[in-house]
Amino acid sequence: MSLHNEDAPEFTLDSTAGGEVSLADRREDGPVVVLINRGHWCSFCAEQLQTFSEVAYDLWFNDDVDILPVVTDPVPELVEMRDRFDLDFQLLADPDGEVAEQYSGTEETSHGRTGIAGTYVIDTDGVVRYEQVADHPADRTYGNWVRYFVRNDFEDVFAQ
Repeated sequence: MSLHNEDAPEFTLDSTAGGEVSLADRREDGPVVVLINRGHWCSFCAEQLQTFSEVAYDLWFNDDVDILPVVTDPVPELVEMRDRFDLDFQLLADPDGEVAEQYSGTEETSHGRTGIAGTYVIDTDGVVRYEQVADHPADRTYGNWVRYFVRNDFEDVFAQ
């Protein structure tokens, strides 16, 4: 199931900053990048999140873009992950995988139910303008590519 050019599923999740964060509130000011990640233990997730952490402030300051990483773990594990990798944004807890299931899907692994890695760029109308679902845990879209995508009016300037 693809969400490309469809309305993004709405969600509200607990944040590592405390309190709840909702997609609807965040996209009022500008586009939102939703990252579905497998868990605090996933090295591929950490690598992808670090690339977004490097561009998060620039995207927020210059383009009003919010980064919402959704991770299929409870908040305490995500606080540890955020701090260990010195991420410049908060992580959202989806321990039951309900949000991940609506986006890229979930799978049973040795770590329990985890999200399938996915990247989504959602415009202010709530429409998914970019979608990439991983065929393999290492298959990821990185922060700098999304920055180019947003700054080129949601056009893939690297497409052939």
